[in-house]
Amino acid sequence: MIGSVRGRIASKTPPQLMVDVGGLGYELEAPMSTFFHLPPVGEEVRLLTHLVVREDAHILYAFATEGERRLFRSLIRVSGVGPKIALALLSGISVEAFSRCVVNEDIAALIRVPGIGRKTAERLVIEMRDRLTTPETTPGAAPLDAGVVSPETEAYGALIALGYRPAEATRLLKAAGPGTHSTEELIRRALQGANRE
Repeated sequence: MIGSVRGRIASKTPPQLMVDVGGLGYELEAPMSTFFHLPPVGEEVRLLTHLVVREDAHILYAFATEGERRLFRSLIRVSGVGPKIALALLSGISVEAFSRCVVNEDIAALIRVPGIGRKTAERLVIEMRDRLTTPETTPGAAPLDAGVVSPETEAYGALIALGYRPAEATRLLKAAGPGTHSTEELIRRALQGANRE
């Protein structure tokens, strides 16, 4: 099992990227939440990974945080949820927000994620309920949503929920400009940019 890769980013075209590790190029697929934290092409990066072996391919998935990878691994064990749906979920909703949806049985919020239908959302709530680790239920355990969710990730999820395609949402957020902005400010700037087009 390949647990992580460290090298220079050779290319990135969401959801694919390539990391050059000592002359060997690793093709990876990553959720948009990870893409927002990637440095520019040519810069060094370290990513956590999960290898999925199929009859026709070996696919390496990459994650910026342990929380993302842990959720991905839990999701692909749910009946009817494969890596593609798990990647869509992580791209459309933060780890923290997903945990809240399951705890609160918020089916409506889950079906706003592209590619997630009502039956899948209901199955996720039922099967993930016992898999979510919280400090209250397990003494000394790290919560599933450990780590801070960035405003960019939350804004991306909001744009997807509004019906924008992943590539459009990414482009609008990049056009929103560099600097530290709140989630609300990023969404406002992205929508203003969309209106000007």
